[in-house]
Amino acid sequence: MSLFLLGGGRDLARCGDLLRPFVAEARHRAADRAPVIALFLVLEADDDSSVARFLAMLEAAGATAEEIRVESIVEGEVYDAAAIDADALFVGGGLSPAYLNAFAHVRDAVIDRVREGVPYAGFSAGSAIAAGPALVGGYRVRGVEVVSEDASEELDAIDVRPGLGLLDFAVDVHAAQWGTLSRLVAAVDAGLVADGVAIDENTALVVSAQAAPVVRGSGQVWRVESAASGVNVQVLRP
Repeated sequence: MSLFLLGGGRDLARCGDLLRPFVAEARHRAADRAPVIALFLVLEADDDSSVARFLAMLEAAGATAEEIRVESIVEGEVYDAAAIDADALFVGGGLSPAYLNAFAHVRDAVIDRVREGVPYAGFSAGSAIAAGPALVGGYRVRGVEVVSEDASEELDAIDVRPGLGLLDFAVDVHAAQWGTLSRLVAAVDAGLVADGVAIDENTALVVSAQAAPVVRGSGQVWRVESAASGVNVQVLRP
């Protein structure tokens, strides 16, 4: 199995290119039949564009319309076990706390599916909630601003919750573009998480059971971990 963690981005062609191996894994798993790629979206009430946007992203990755099954719900609703019965799971972007809540009843089932070899791809929120310690938002630590309020996900204090548990480190997204690297650094410094990665837009961190993690795309991944001297930051490039 592989995890494809995208940091976000509006360039459908670039993001689609990063997802091509994900689509290929779905087809490999399906073998001699058409794969089912489940597209999970948790929409705000007035969102009338995300479904078309993420469909276009998967199609840019080479998926056909017949291979994609849209699992679209609104904030406050939750997924059931039938939703994750697919050859590949792609979790889109939006408000991270809403996405995490939406998977509350199927968290263990998602872990089981991925362990069975089902590929998982996350985009922005979908990447953040894949972690064991899911950094779902916030912009203050002990009352001090550590990132712009615009990146807060409608939360005040930095909020770390139990995530899907597909990774043992935290994930933040839109790193260079939204300045969220500073939030992850602050979270590690405050002991809210032990370590994590902040992923740029149009960039993916690919984690596989068969190989070392790989960075793909046009940006960078910033590895942050606690150290005796404070906090260490390492830049990972494609």
